[in-house]
Amino acid sequence: MNSKTRIALTAGVLSVALGLGATVQASAGTPRSVSGKPSDNITRIADFYGAYIDAVTDEGSGGLQQALRSHYLTPAFQKELNAWEKKNHANGVLRAQNVPLAWKVTDNGTADYTEAVITLTWSKSSTTKLIVDMTRGSHKIFHIGEKGIGGK
Repeated sequence: MNSKTRIALTAGVLSVALGLGATVQASAGTPRSVSGKPSDNITRIADFYGAYIDAVTDEGSGGLQQALRSHYLTPAFQKELNAWEKKNHANGVLRAQNVPLAWKVTDNGTADYTEAVITLTWSKSSTTKLIVDMTRGSHKIFHIGEKGIGGK
């Protein structure tokens, strides 16, 4: 076992620290839960990234990805994203050619729109942070950019 992986068993609860800043806990008979609200933009952004990554993983370049883009992205941003993809030969939503192993959405605040930081985990030691902006009224994403590189 390497020094970044720590396992503890206490009172029937298994806790595994993965060295990625995350801890997975499992207990016999205790299910995990995830919650959200359709009126909350952070929930919507998390829903989009979760479903989109599942679609890329499950079907490659199938129709579900396009349906999700149509539902969650503004029409103007869809055109901008298509142009970015042609120029960069990569998936514009993920800003990559491959699929991340994990993702996390963090509220970054703002007054006029919702800004979130998306952390995509590619390996134990490799992550990418994206900035995603969503309108408050229409709940549509109008910007995705790499944090610190062309991001807002």
